[in-house]
Amino acid sequence: MKNLNKISVLLILLLGLTFTSCETTDLDLINDPNQITVENGDLERYMVSIQVDFARFAEAMGNNGARLVRIEQMGATNYVNAFEPVFTNYEWGLAYVNMFSDIQNAIQLAKDQETELIGYSNHIAVMKILKAYTLITLVDYFGDIPRSEANNLAEFPQPSVDSGSSVYEFAIALLQEAKELLGGNNFDIANDFYYNNNFDQWVKLANTLKMQAYVNTNNVSEFNTLKNEGNFISDTSDDFVWNYNVLINDQIDARSPGYQSDYTAGGVTRYRSDYLMDKMLKDNDPRRRYYFFRQNDCTPGALKDINGDPNDPANQCAVDPERLFCSTQPRPALYPGASLMVFCSVDNGYWGRDHGFGGGIPPDTFKRTAGGVYPIAGNFDDNRFSSVGIGQGGGGAGITPIYLASWSHLMLAEMALSGGGDAASHLRNAMGISIAKVMSFGSKDGDADLSTTDDGGYVPTDFTVDQWINLKTEQFFLGNYDDKMNILGEQHLIAHYGNGSNSYNFYRRTGYPHTLQWTVEPAPGGFVRSLFYPADEANTNPNIAQKPDVSVKVFWDNNPASSAAGPGSTGFPIAN
Repeated sequence: MKNLNKISVLLILLLGLTFTSCETTDLDLINDPNQITVENGDLERYMVSIQVDFARFAEAMGNNGARLVRIEQMGATNYVNAFEPVFTNYEWGLAYVNMFSDIQNAIQLAKDQETELIGYSNHIAVMKILKAYTLITLVDYFGDIPRSEANNLAEFPQPSVDSGSSVYEFAIALLQEAKELLGGNNFDIANDFYYNNNFDQWVKLANTLKMQAYVNTNNVSEFNTLKNEGNFISDTSDDFVWNYNVLINDQIDARSPGYQSDYTAGGVTRYRSDYLMDKMLKDNDPRRRYYFFRQNDCTPGALKDINGDPNDPANQCAVDPERLFCSTQPRPALYPGASLMVFCSVDNGYWGRDHGFGGGIPPDTFKRTAGGVYPIAGNFDDNRFSSVGIGQGGGGAGITPIYLASWSHLMLAEMALSGGGDAASHLRNAMGISIAKVMSFGSKDGDADLSTTDDGGYVPTDFTVDQWINLKTEQFFLGNYDDKMNILGEQHLIAHYGNGSNSYNFYRRTGYPHTLQWTVEPAPGGFVRSLFYPADEANTNPNIAQKPDVSVKVFWDNNPASSAAGPGSTGFPIAN
Protein backbone atom coordinates (compact mmCIF):
# COMPACT_ATOMS: atom_id res chain seq x y z
CA MET A 1 0.00 0.00 0.00
CA LYS A 2 1.21 3.46 -0.81
CA ASN A 3 1.57 5.62 2.30
CA LEU A 4 -0.17 8.96 2.41
CA ASN A 5 2.48 11.58 3.08
CA LYS A 6 2.15 13.50 6.34
CA ILE A 7 1.26 16.83 4.75
CA SER A 8 -1.53 15.17 2.78
CA VAL A 9 -2.79 13.60 5.99
CA LEU A 10 -2.80 16.95 7.72
CA LEU A 11 -4.62 18.54 4.80
CA ILE A 12 -7.28 15.84 5.03
CA LEU A 13 -7.33 16.28 8.78
CA LEU A 14 -7.85 19.99 8.84
CA LEU A 15 -9.58 20.99 5.65
CA GLY A 16 -12.85 19.70 7.02
CA LEU A 17 -12.68 15.91 6.83
CA THR A 18 -16.23 15.86 8.04
CA PHE A 19 -17.35 14.51 4.66
CA THR A 20 -20.85 15.74 5.33
CA SER A 21 -23.10 18.45 4.01
CA CYS A 22 -23.80 21.22 6.51
CA GLU A 23 -27.48 21.01 5.68
CA THR A 24 -27.86 17.22 6.01
CA THR A 25 -28.57 15.66 9.36
CA ASP A 26 -29.97 12.18 8.63
CA LEU A 27 -27.81 9.69 10.50
CA ASP A 28 -28.18 7.13 7.74
CA LEU A 29 -26.75 9.33 4.99
CA ILE A 30 -24.32 7.34 2.87
CA ASN A 31 -24.03 9.14 -0.46
CA ASP A 32 -23.26 12.75 0.38
CA PRO A 33 -21.13 13.98 -2.57
CA ASN A 34 -18.60 15.39 -0.10
CA GLN A 35 -18.02 12.00 1.53
CA ILE A 36 -15.48 9.39 0.64
CA THR A 37 -17.38 6.61 -1.12
CA VAL A 38 -16.59 3.19 -2.55
CA GLU A 39 -16.56 4.79 -5.99
CA ASN A 40 -14.23 7.72 -5.33
CA GLY A 41 -11.98 6.65 -2.48
CA ASP A 42 -9.70 3.87 -1.34
CA LEU A 43 -9.33 1.96 1.88
CA GLU A 44 -6.43 3.98 3.25
CA ARG A 45 -8.28 7.25 2.78
CA TYR A 46 -11.15 5.73 4.70
CA MET A 47 -8.79 4.76 7.50
CA VAL A 48 -7.48 8.31 7.78
CA SER A 49 -10.99 9.72 7.80
CA ILE A 50 -12.26 7.28 10.41
CA GLN A 51 -9.29 7.78 12.76
CA VAL A 52 -9.51 11.57 12.60
CA ASP A 53 -13.26 11.67 13.13
CA PHE A 54 -12.88 9.25 16.02
CA ALA A 55 -10.37 11.57 17.72
CA ARG A 56 -12.74 14.49 17.26
CA PHE A 57 -15.59 12.47 18.69
CA ALA A 58 -13.58 11.39 21.75
CA GLU A 59 -12.42 14.98 22.34
CA ALA A 60 -15.90 16.48 22.07
CA MET A 61 -17.67 13.84 24.17
CA GLY A 62 -14.92 13.97 26.77
CA ASN A 63 -15.44 17.71 27.11
CA ASN A 64 -19.15 17.17 27.74
CA GLY A 65 -18.40 14.81 30.60
CA ALA A 66 -15.66 17.07 31.96
CA ARG A 67 -18.05 20.01 32.29
CA LEU A 68 -20.58 17.90 34.18
CA VAL A 69 -18.10 16.70 36.82
CA ARG A 70 -16.18 19.98 37.28
CA ILE A 71 -13.02 18.94 35.45
CA GLU A 72 -13.94 21.83 33.17
CA GLN A 73 -16.27 24.74 33.90
CA MET A 74 -19.98 24.46 33.06
CA GLY A 75 -21.04 27.90 31.90
CA ALA A 76 -24.83 27.76 32.29
CA THR A 77 -26.96 28.22 35.38
CA ASN A 78 -28.85 24.94 35.03
CA TYR A 79 -28.22 21.54 33.48
CA VAL A 80 -30.96 21.74 30.86
CA ASN A 81 -29.58 24.96 29.38
CA ALA A 82 -26.00 23.72 29.59
CA PHE A 83 -26.79 20.70 27.42
CA GLU A 84 -29.55 21.74 25.05
CA PRO A 85 -30.31 19.29 22.20
CA VAL A 86 -28.61 21.47 19.61
CA PHE A 87 -25.28 21.27 21.43
CA THR A 88 -24.55 17.63 20.50
CA ASN A 89 -25.43 17.72 16.80
CA TYR A 90 -21.70 17.74 16.01
CA GLU A 91 -20.83 14.63 18.02
CA TRP A 92 -23.85 12.69 16.71
CA GLY A 93 -22.95 13.58 13.14
CA LEU A 94 -19.33 12.52 13.61
CA ALA A 95 -20.52 9.12 14.77
CA TYR A 96 -23.39 8.33 12.42
CA VAL A 97 -22.94 10.47 9.32
CA ASN A 98 -19.17 10.18 9.23
CA MET A 99 -17.65 7.23 11.07
CA PHE A 100 -20.35 4.58 10.87
CA SER A 101 -21.02 5.23 7.19
CA ASP A 102 -17.30 5.19 6.42
CA ILE A 103 -16.73 2.03 8.44
CA GLN A 104 -19.58 0.26 6.70
CA ASN A 105 -18.21 1.12 3.27
CA ALA A 106 -14.58 0.55 4.22
CA ILE A 107 -15.17 -2.93 5.63
CA GLN A 108 -16.92 -3.94 2.43
CA LEU A 109 -14.07 -2.48 0.37
CA ALA A 110 -11.50 -4.33 2.51
CA LYS A 111 -13.30 -7.63 2.01
CA ASP A 112 -13.56 -7.04 -1.74
CA GLN A 113 -9.81 -6.40 -2.01
CA GLU A 114 -8.65 -9.44 -0.01
CA THR A 115 -6.65 -12.16 -1.75
CA GLU A 116 -6.00 -15.78 -0.89
CA LEU A 117 -2.53 -14.95 0.40
CA ILE A 118 -3.02 -11.74 2.32
CA GLY A 119 -5.93 -9.71 3.61
CA TYR A 120 -7.07 -6.59 5.40
CA SER A 121 -8.11 -8.08 8.72
CA ASN A 122 -6.03 -5.55 10.67
CA HIS A 123 -7.90 -2.69 9.00
CA ILE A 124 -11.24 -4.30 9.77
CA ALA A 125 -10.26 -5.04 13.37
CA VAL A 126 -9.19 -1.46 14.08
CA MET A 127 -12.43 -0.13 12.62
CA LYS A 128 -14.42 -2.52 14.81
CA ILE A 129 -12.58 -1.32 17.92
CA LEU A 130 -13.18 2.33 17.09
CA LYS A 131 -16.84 1.63 16.36
CA ALA A 132 -17.24 -0.29 19.62
CA TYR A 133 -15.78 2.58 21.65
CA THR A 134 -18.07 5.02 19.85
CA LEU A 135 -21.19 2.91 20.39
CA ILE A 136 -20.45 2.41 24.08
CA THR A 137 -19.81 6.13 24.52
CA LEU A 138 -23.05 7.03 22.75
CA VAL A 139 -24.98 4.72 25.08
CA ASP A 140 -23.19 6.16 28.12
CA TYR A 141 -24.27 9.68 27.18
CA PHE A 142 -27.60 9.21 25.38
CA GLY A 143 -28.98 5.83 26.53
CA ASP A 144 -30.96 3.95 23.86
CA ILE A 145 -29.59 4.74 20.39
CA PRO A 146 -30.04 3.54 16.78
CA ARG A 147 -27.82 0.59 15.96
CA SER A 148 -29.49 -2.26 14.03
CA GLU A 149 -31.41 0.07 11.69
CA ALA A 150 -28.76 2.80 11.42
CA ASN A 151 -26.93 3.53 8.16
CA ASN A 152 -29.41 1.52 6.09
CA LEU A 153 -31.23 4.16 4.09
CA ALA A 154 -32.99 1.75 1.76
CA GLU A 155 -34.76 -0.26 4.48
CA PHE A 156 -34.80 2.17 7.40
CA PRO A 157 -34.87 5.80 6.30
CA GLN A 158 -35.91 6.79 9.84
CA PRO A 159 -34.19 4.32 12.17
CA SER A 160 -35.52 3.44 15.58
CA VAL A 161 -33.42 3.09 18.72
CA ASP A 162 -32.07 -0.14 20.18
CA SER A 163 -31.87 -0.67 23.92
CA GLY A 164 -28.64 0.50 25.49
CA SER A 165 -28.00 -2.96 26.90
CA SER A 166 -28.24 -4.59 23.46
CA VAL A 167 -25.89 -2.01 21.97
CA TYR A 168 -23.40 -2.74 24.76
CA GLU A 169 -23.62 -6.46 23.97
CA PHE A 170 -23.06 -5.74 20.27
CA ALA A 171 -20.08 -3.49 21.00
CA ILE A 172 -18.47 -6.05 23.30
CA ALA A 173 -18.91 -8.64 20.56
CA LEU A 174 -17.21 -6.27 18.10
CA LEU A 175 -14.24 -6.01 20.45
CA GLN A 176 -13.98 -9.79 20.65
CA GLU A 177 -14.20 -10.09 16.86
CA ALA A 178 -11.46 -7.49 16.51
CA LYS A 179 -9.12 -9.37 18.85
CA GLU A 180 -9.52 -12.52 16.75
CA LEU A 181 -8.74 -10.63 13.52
CA LEU A 182 -5.64 -8.74 14.65
CA GLY A 183 -2.14 -9.76 13.57
CA GLY A 184 -1.35 -12.65 11.27
CA ASN A 185 -0.58 -12.46 7.57
CA ASN A 186 -2.33 -9.18 6.82
CA PHE A 187 -1.51 -5.78 5.41
CA ASP A 188 -0.37 -3.08 7.80
CA ILE A 189 -2.40 0.12 7.90
CA ALA A 190 -0.69 2.82 5.88
CA ASN A 191 -1.28 5.43 8.60
CA ASP A 192 -2.05 4.01 12.03
CA PHE A 193 -2.03 7.24 14.02
CA TYR A 194 -2.56 5.55 17.37
CA TYR A 195 -0.33 2.47 17.66
CA ASN A 196 1.73 2.50 14.45
CA ASN A 197 0.66 -1.04 13.55
CA ASN A 198 1.54 -2.54 16.91
CA PHE A 199 -1.43 -4.89 16.93
CA ASP A 200 -0.58 -6.30 20.36
CA GLN A 201 -1.41 -2.84 21.67
CA TRP A 202 -4.70 -2.83 19.78
CA VAL A 203 -5.55 -6.13 21.52
CA LYS A 204 -4.76 -4.54 24.89
CA LEU A 205 -7.05 -1.65 24.03
CA ALA A 206 -9.88 -4.01 23.09
CA ASN A 207 -9.51 -5.85 26.39
CA THR A 208 -9.39 -2.59 28.32
CA LEU A 209 -12.56 -1.26 26.70
CA LYS A 210 -14.32 -4.53 27.56
CA MET A 211 -13.18 -4.18 31.17
CA GLN A 212 -14.51 -0.64 31.33
CA ALA A 213 -17.87 -1.81 29.97
CA TYR A 214 -17.94 -4.56 32.61
CA VAL A 215 -17.30 -1.99 35.34
CA ASN A 216 -20.27 0.07 34.16
CA THR A 217 -22.53 -2.99 34.09
CA ASN A 218 -21.07 -4.49 37.30
CA ASN A 219 -20.11 -7.70 35.53
CA VAL A 220 -17.51 -8.70 38.11
CA SER A 221 -16.88 -12.20 36.72
CA GLU A 222 -16.00 -11.08 33.19
CA PHE A 223 -13.99 -8.16 34.55
CA ASN A 224 -11.91 -10.44 36.76
CA THR A 225 -11.28 -12.85 33.91
CA LEU A 226 -9.68 -10.11 31.82
CA LYS A 227 -7.91 -8.60 34.82
CA ASN A 228 -6.33 -11.95 35.64
CA GLU A 229 -5.16 -12.40 32.05
CA GLY A 230 -3.25 -9.13 32.48
CA ASN A 231 -3.34 -8.18 28.80
CA PHE A 232 -4.79 -4.67 29.13
CA ILE A 233 -3.47 -1.10 29.18
CA SER A 234 -1.46 -0.87 32.38
CA ASP A 235 1.71 0.91 31.27
CA THR A 236 2.13 4.37 29.77
CA SER A 237 3.75 2.90 26.66
CA ASP A 238 0.32 1.48 25.74
CA ASP A 239 -1.63 4.72 26.27
CA PHE A 240 -4.32 5.35 23.67
CA VAL A 241 -4.03 9.01 22.63
CA TRP A 242 -4.41 11.29 19.64
CA ASN A 243 -1.32 13.41 18.95
CA TYR A 244 -1.54 16.98 17.64
CA ASN A 245 1.04 19.03 15.78
CA VAL A 246 2.37 22.60 15.86
CA LEU A 247 1.59 23.08 12.15
CA ILE A 248 -0.48 26.19 11.42
CA ASN A 249 -0.93 28.31 8.30
CA ASP A 250 -3.75 29.86 6.28
CA GLN A 251 -5.24 26.46 5.51
CA ILE A 252 -4.09 24.13 8.28
CA ASP A 253 -4.31 24.23 12.06
CA ALA A 254 -3.14 20.92 13.49
CA ARG A 255 -2.80 22.19 17.07
CA SER A 256 -4.73 20.92 20.05
CA PRO A 257 -8.26 22.42 20.19
CA GLY A 258 -7.62 23.52 23.78
CA TYR A 259 -4.48 25.32 22.69
CA GLN A 260 -6.32 27.01 19.85
CA SER A 261 -8.83 28.34 22.38
CA ASP A 262 -6.36 29.52 25.02
CA TYR A 263 -3.30 30.76 23.15
CA THR A 264 -4.67 33.49 20.90
CA ALA A 265 -3.74 37.06 20.12
CA GLY A 266 -6.81 38.11 22.08
CA GLY A 267 -6.09 36.06 25.17
CA VAL A 268 -7.82 33.05 26.74
CA THR A 269 -11.32 32.32 25.46
CA ARG A 270 -12.33 29.61 27.98
CA TYR A 271 -12.70 29.50 31.76
CA ARG A 272 -11.05 26.86 33.91
CA SER A 273 -12.91 25.08 36.69
CA ASP A 274 -12.58 26.83 40.05
CA TYR A 275 -13.25 23.51 41.76
CA LEU A 276 -10.38 21.64 40.12
CA MET A 277 -7.86 24.47 40.46
CA ASP A 278 -8.73 25.02 44.13
CA LYS A 279 -8.58 21.30 44.89
CA MET A 280 -5.17 20.86 43.29
CA LEU A 281 -3.82 24.05 44.90
CA LYS A 282 -4.91 23.12 48.42
CA ASP A 283 -3.60 19.57 47.96
CA ASN A 284 -0.33 20.90 46.46
CA ASP A 285 -0.85 18.39 43.67
CA PRO A 286 2.37 17.81 41.65
CA ARG A 287 0.40 18.11 38.39
CA ARG A 288 -0.91 21.60 39.10
CA ARG A 289 1.74 23.63 37.25
CA TYR A 290 1.39 21.36 34.23
CA TYR A 291 -2.41 21.60 34.01
CA PHE A 292 -2.81 25.36 34.46
CA PHE A 293 -0.93 28.46 33.36
CA ARG A 294 -1.62 31.65 35.32
CA GLN A 295 -1.49 35.02 33.58
CA ASN A 296 -1.67 36.96 36.84
CA ASP A 297 -0.61 36.40 40.45
CA CYS A 298 -3.67 37.74 42.26
CA THR A 299 -7.33 36.76 41.77
CA PRO A 300 -9.81 39.42 42.98
CA GLY A 301 -11.14 38.63 46.45
CA ALA A 302 -8.57 35.89 47.12
CA LEU A 303 -5.14 35.58 48.71
CA LYS A 304 -2.01 36.22 46.71
CA ASP A 305 -0.29 33.31 48.50
CA ILE A 306 -2.34 30.60 50.17
CA ASN A 307 0.59 29.95 52.52
CA GLY A 308 0.97 33.59 53.50
CA ASP A 309 -0.64 35.60 56.30
CA PRO A 310 -4.35 35.96 55.46
CA ASN A 311 -4.49 39.14 57.56
CA ASP A 312 -1.61 40.85 55.76
CA PRO A 313 -3.06 43.51 53.41
CA ALA A 314 -0.21 42.85 50.96
CA ASN A 315 -1.42 39.25 50.69
CA GLN A 316 -5.02 40.21 49.92
CA CYS A 317 -6.17 40.70 46.33
CA ALA A 318 -8.53 43.63 45.79
CA VAL A 319 -12.01 42.89 44.49
CA ASP A 320 -12.69 43.74 40.85
CA PRO A 321 -16.41 44.12 40.04
CA GLU A 322 -15.69 44.77 36.36
CA ARG A 323 -13.57 41.71 35.63
CA LEU A 324 -14.73 39.33 38.38
CA PHE A 325 -18.20 40.46 39.41
CA CYS A 326 -18.71 37.73 42.01
CA SER A 327 -15.67 38.98 43.97
CA THR A 328 -17.96 41.66 45.42
CA GLN A 329 -20.78 39.22 46.20
CA PRO A 330 -21.47 37.22 49.38
CA ARG A 331 -21.09 33.45 49.33
CA PRO A 332 -24.28 31.65 48.29
CA ALA A 333 -26.32 30.75 51.35
CA LEU A 334 -26.36 27.10 50.32
CA TYR A 335 -22.54 26.82 50.24
CA PRO A 336 -20.66 25.38 53.22
CA GLY A 337 -17.76 27.31 54.74
CA ALA A 338 -14.86 28.63 52.67
CA SER A 339 -12.53 25.93 53.96
CA LEU A 340 -14.86 23.26 52.56
CA MET A 341 -15.90 24.79 49.25
CA VAL A 342 -14.38 27.45 47.05
CA PHE A 343 -16.52 30.31 45.79
CA CYS A 344 -15.65 32.72 42.97
CA SER A 345 -11.98 33.39 43.72
CA VAL A 346 -9.17 30.84 43.91
CA ASP A 347 -5.98 31.86 45.70
CA ASN A 348 -2.52 32.26 44.13
CA GLY A 349 -3.77 33.88 40.94
CA TYR A 350 -5.93 31.03 39.62
CA TRP A 351 -8.70 32.80 37.70
CA GLY A 352 -11.64 30.69 36.60
CA ARG A 353 -15.36 30.34 37.20
CA ASP A 354 -17.64 28.35 39.47
CA HIS A 355 -19.72 25.39 38.36
CA GLY A 356 -22.88 26.71 36.75
CA PHE A 357 -21.85 30.37 36.62
CA GLY A 358 -23.27 31.74 33.40
CA GLY A 359 -22.48 35.43 33.62
CA GLY A 360 -21.37 37.69 30.80
CA ILE A 361 -17.93 38.05 29.25
CA PRO A 362 -15.94 40.81 30.96
CA PRO A 363 -12.55 42.17 29.78
CA ASP A 364 -10.56 39.40 31.48
CA THR A 365 -9.06 37.39 28.64
CA PHE A 366 -5.54 38.33 29.76
CA LYS A 367 -6.36 37.51 33.37
CA ARG A 368 -7.98 34.08 33.07
CA THR A 369 -5.97 30.96 33.78
CA ALA A 370 -5.07 29.12 30.59
CA GLY A 371 -4.60 25.44 29.93
CA GLY A 372 -1.05 24.40 30.66
CA VAL A 373 1.58 22.24 29.04
CA TYR A 374 -0.48 19.08 29.73
CA PRO A 375 -2.36 17.92 27.73
CA ILE A 376 -2.65 20.80 25.23
CA ALA A 377 1.07 21.73 25.02
CA GLY A 378 0.68 25.26 26.30
CA ASN A 379 2.95 26.91 28.87
CA PHE A 380 4.40 25.32 31.97
CA ASP A 381 3.58 27.52 34.98
CA ASP A 382 6.90 28.71 36.40
CA ASN A 383 5.49 31.88 37.98
CA ARG A 384 6.27 33.97 34.92
CA PHE A 385 2.72 35.47 35.08
CA SER A 386 2.80 36.66 31.48
CA SER A 387 0.08 37.04 28.87
CA VAL A 388 -0.64 34.13 26.56
CA GLY A 389 0.05 34.36 22.86
CA ILE A 390 0.24 32.37 19.65
CA GLY A 391 3.10 29.88 19.49
CA GLN A 392 3.95 29.88 23.18
CA GLY A 393 4.85 26.80 25.19
CA GLY A 394 4.68 23.56 23.26
CA GLY A 395 2.88 25.25 20.37
CA GLY A 396 -0.21 23.06 20.71
CA ALA A 397 1.52 19.74 19.95
CA GLY A 398 -0.40 18.06 22.75
CA ILE A 399 -2.76 15.12 22.96
CA THR A 400 -6.34 14.07 23.45
CA PRO A 401 -6.11 11.32 26.07
CA ILE A 402 -8.61 8.62 25.10
CA TYR A 403 -7.52 5.83 27.42
CA LEU A 404 -4.50 6.02 29.74
CA ALA A 405 -2.76 3.42 31.87
CA SER A 406 -3.45 5.42 35.03
CA TRP A 407 -7.17 5.11 34.32
CA SER A 408 -6.89 1.32 34.32
CA HIS A 409 -5.35 1.39 37.78
CA LEU A 410 -8.14 3.67 39.02
CA MET A 411 -10.61 1.15 37.59
CA LEU A 412 -8.79 -1.65 39.44
CA ALA A 413 -8.88 0.38 42.66
CA GLU A 414 -12.63 0.88 42.33
CA MET A 415 -13.30 -2.80 41.75
CA ALA A 416 -10.92 -3.83 44.55
CA LEU A 417 -12.60 -1.45 46.97
CA SER A 418 -16.00 -2.97 46.30
CA GLY A 419 -14.63 -6.53 46.28
CA GLY A 420 -12.26 -6.46 49.22
CA GLY A 421 -8.97 -6.29 47.29
CA ASP A 422 -5.90 -4.09 47.75
CA ALA A 423 -7.41 -0.87 46.49
CA ALA A 424 -4.69 1.29 48.08
CA SER A 425 -1.94 -0.27 45.95
CA HIS A 426 -3.93 0.28 42.77
CA LEU A 427 -4.58 3.90 43.75
CA ARG A 428 -0.88 4.39 44.45
CA ASN A 429 -0.02 3.02 41.01
CA ALA A 430 -2.63 5.22 39.35
CA MET A 431 -1.29 8.39 40.93
CA GLY A 432 2.32 7.54 40.21
CA ILE A 433 1.68 6.70 36.55
CA SER A 434 -0.49 9.80 36.05
CA ILE A 435 2.02 12.18 37.62
CA ALA A 436 4.93 10.72 35.66
CA LYS A 437 3.08 11.10 32.36
CA VAL A 438 2.00 14.65 33.12
CA MET A 439 5.47 15.73 34.21
CA SER A 440 6.98 14.32 31.02
CA PHE A 441 5.20 17.11 29.14
CA GLY A 442 7.24 19.85 30.83
CA SER A 443 9.97 19.63 28.23
CA LYS A 444 7.49 20.61 25.51
CA ASP A 445 7.77 24.20 26.75
CA GLY A 446 11.24 25.27 25.67
CA ASP A 447 11.02 28.54 27.62
CA ALA A 448 10.03 26.95 30.93
CA ASP A 449 12.14 27.07 34.07
CA LEU A 450 12.19 23.37 34.92
CA SER A 451 14.53 23.64 37.89
CA THR A 452 13.48 21.42 40.77
CA THR A 453 12.04 22.43 44.12
CA ASP A 454 15.40 21.55 45.73
CA ASP A 455 16.85 24.45 43.76
CA GLY A 456 14.01 26.80 44.61
CA GLY A 457 12.37 25.99 41.28
CA TYR A 458 9.00 24.68 40.25
CA VAL A 459 9.35 21.00 39.28
CA PRO A 460 8.80 18.64 42.21
CA THR A 461 11.61 16.21 42.90
CA ASP A 462 11.12 12.46 42.86
CA PHE A 463 11.27 12.54 46.65
CA THR A 464 8.56 15.21 46.82
CA VAL A 465 6.31 13.25 44.48
CA ASP A 466 6.85 10.04 46.44
CA GLN A 467 6.02 11.80 49.70
CA TRP A 468 2.86 13.25 48.21
CA ILE A 469 1.73 9.85 46.88
CA ASN A 470 2.53 8.24 50.25
CA LEU A 471 0.41 10.81 52.06
CA LYS A 472 -2.58 10.34 49.75
CA THR A 473 -2.27 6.57 49.95
CA GLU A 474 -2.11 6.69 53.75
CA GLN A 475 -5.18 8.92 53.91
CA PHE A 476 -6.98 6.47 51.69
CA PHE A 477 -5.87 3.41 53.65
CA LEU A 478 -6.85 4.87 57.04
CA GLY A 479 -10.16 6.39 55.94
CA ASN A 480 -13.64 4.96 56.23
CA TYR A 481 -15.58 3.98 53.11
CA ASP A 482 -16.75 7.53 52.39
CA ASP A 483 -13.23 8.86 52.82
CA LYS A 484 -11.87 6.23 50.46
CA MET A 485 -14.48 6.89 47.80
CA ASN A 486 -14.01 10.64 48.04
CA ILE A 487 -10.24 10.31 47.60
CA LEU A 488 -10.66 7.83 44.76
CA GLY A 489 -13.25 10.07 43.12
CA GLU A 490 -11.07 13.17 43.39
CA GLN A 491 -8.08 11.35 41.92
CA HIS A 492 -10.33 10.01 39.17
CA LEU A 493 -11.28 13.55 38.13
CA ILE A 494 -7.73 14.87 38.31
CA ALA A 495 -6.21 12.00 36.32
CA HIS A 496 -8.91 12.36 33.64
CA TYR A 497 -8.05 16.00 32.92
CA GLY A 498 -8.39 16.22 29.14
CA ASN A 499 -11.23 13.71 28.78
CA GLY A 500 -14.08 13.49 31.28
CA SER A 501 -16.12 10.63 29.80
CA ASN A 502 -14.96 7.96 32.27
CA SER A 503 -15.30 10.36 35.20
CA TYR A 504 -18.87 11.18 34.19
CA ASN A 505 -19.59 7.45 34.26
CA PHE A 506 -17.81 7.05 37.61
CA TYR A 507 -19.87 9.85 39.16
CA ARG A 508 -23.14 8.31 38.01
CA ARG A 509 -22.04 4.82 39.10
CA THR A 510 -20.91 5.83 42.58
CA GLY A 511 -22.12 9.33 43.43
CA TYR A 512 -18.58 10.23 44.56
CA PRO A 513 -16.79 12.41 45.30
CA HIS A 514 -19.14 14.22 47.69
CA THR A 515 -16.63 17.07 47.79
CA LEU A 516 -17.54 18.56 44.40
CA GLN A 517 -18.35 22.24 44.27
CA TRP A 518 -22.11 22.74 44.22
CA THR A 519 -23.80 24.55 41.39
CA VAL A 520 -23.99 28.29 42.09
CA GLU A 521 -27.68 28.33 41.17
CA PRO A 522 -29.70 27.07 44.19
CA ALA A 523 -32.01 24.96 42.00
CA PRO A 524 -30.14 23.93 38.83
CA GLY A 525 -32.48 21.02 38.10
CA GLY A 526 -31.63 17.38 38.46
CA PHE A 527 -28.18 16.21 37.44
CA VAL A 528 -27.78 15.03 33.84
CA ARG A 529 -28.28 11.28 33.89
CA SER A 530 -28.29 11.25 30.07
CA LEU A 531 -28.16 13.92 27.39
CA PHE A 532 -31.06 15.00 25.24
CA TYR A 533 -31.04 13.42 21.79
CA PRO A 534 -29.40 15.86 19.35
CA ALA A 535 -31.87 18.31 17.81
CA ASP A 536 -30.89 17.39 14.26
CA GLU A 537 -31.96 13.81 14.88
CA ALA A 538 -34.93 14.18 17.20
CA ASN A 539 -36.49 16.95 15.09
CA THR A 540 -36.35 15.00 11.83
CA ASN A 541 -36.81 11.38 12.86
CA PRO A 542 -40.34 10.53 14.14
CA ASN A 543 -39.07 7.20 15.45
CA ILE A 544 -36.89 8.93 18.05
CA ALA A 545 -38.90 10.64 20.78
CA GLN A 546 -37.09 13.48 22.51
CA LYS A 547 -36.61 13.00 26.24
CA PRO A 548 -38.75 15.10 28.60
CA ASP A 549 -35.64 16.20 30.50
CA VAL A 550 -32.14 15.08 31.40
CA SER A 551 -33.25 12.80 34.26
CA VAL A 552 -33.64 9.71 32.04
CA LYS A 553 -31.09 7.14 33.23
CA VAL A 554 -28.97 4.93 31.00
CA PHE A 555 -29.53 1.20 31.39
CA TRP A 556 -26.60 0.52 33.75
CA ASP A 557 -27.42 3.42 36.10
CA ASN A 558 -29.27 1.79 39.01
CA ASN A 559 -28.92 4.68 41.44
CA PRO A 560 -31.83 6.75 42.85
CA ALA A 561 -33.40 9.50 40.77
CA SER A 562 -31.83 12.95 40.75
CA SER A 563 -33.47 15.72 42.71
CA ALA A 564 -34.14 19.19 41.35
CA ALA A 565 -33.99 20.63 44.86
CA GLY A 566 -30.26 21.27 44.66
CA PRO A 567 -27.34 20.30 46.88
CA GLY A 568 -28.14 18.94 50.30
CA SER A 569 -31.30 17.23 49.12
CA THR A 570 -31.84 13.48 49.31
CA GLY A 571 -31.49 13.10 45.56
CA PHE A 572 -28.60 11.49 43.72
CA PRO A 573 -25.82 12.44 43.35
CA ILE A 574 -25.34 14.46 46.54
CA ALA A 575 -23.24 17.26 45.04
CA ASN A 576 -25.58 17.68 42.03
